[in-house]
Amino acid sequence: MVRTSGSITAQVEALAGREPAFAAVVERHGMPGPRNSTPGVQTLLRTIVGQQVSVAAARSMWAKLEGAFGSPPELPLLLAASDEDLRAAGISRQKAGYIRSLAELVISGELDLDKLPEDDEEAIALLTRIKGIGRWSAEIYLLFAEGRADVFPAGDLAVMVELGRLMGLADKPSEKKLREMAEAWRPYRGAAAILAWHSYNSSVL
Repeated sequence: MVRTSGSITAQVEALAGREPAFAAVVERHGMPGPRNSTPGVQTLLRTIVGQQVSVAAARSMWAKLEGAFGSPPELPLLLAASDEDLRAAGISRQKAGYIRSLAELVISGELDLDKLPEDDEEAIALLTRIKGIGRWSAEIYLLFAEGRADVFPAGDLAVMVELGRLMGLADKPSEKKLREMAEAWRPYRGAAAILAWHSYNSSVL
C-alpha cells in the first residue's frame, strides 16, 4: 500500500535498509507523502480526458462533461453521446472513442473495477483492453487508486531518469534494464517509483 503515510513510510524504510541510494534520498529530501486517487471509473475517465492537454484544459473539459452528462459523468449517457455532443465538451473524436471503449467494457461487465485480478500483470492486461489506456496508465491506476505496493511504472520518464542517476548509471536506463534492476526491490517497487519522483521533483525545485 502506498496510499497512507504509515504504509509508504514502512515501505520506504524497508527499501532504504536495502539500498543506500534510497536512504540518501530520504536523508536529503525527507519522507515522501502518500499518493492516492479515488478507485473506480471516474479516475480512468479523468485519465483519458487529461491525456496530452494541460491541467487547466483538462479541468475545463471535465467541468463541461459534468455539465452535460452528470456529476460525475454517467457512463450510459457518455456511451449514447454523439461525437458532436462530446466535441462540445472539448473531447476529440479519438478521445470519444476511448471514452466509449471504457463505458462499453464497464457497462457490459467485462471490466469490473471493484474486482480486478489480484495478480498485477493480469490486472494490467485487463485495464489495457480500454482503448487509450496503455501500460503506464494502467500501472499508475493500480499504484495510486488501488495502492498496489509492487506495481512499478518503469516506462515513466522521470522514474527512468532519476533512478538511473541515483544508481550511478552513465545513461538513462531502458525500461527493460530498469525492470531488471528493480527485481531487487520487490515487493516494494511502487515505493521505489515514488522515491524517484520525490527526488526528481525536489531536485528541480
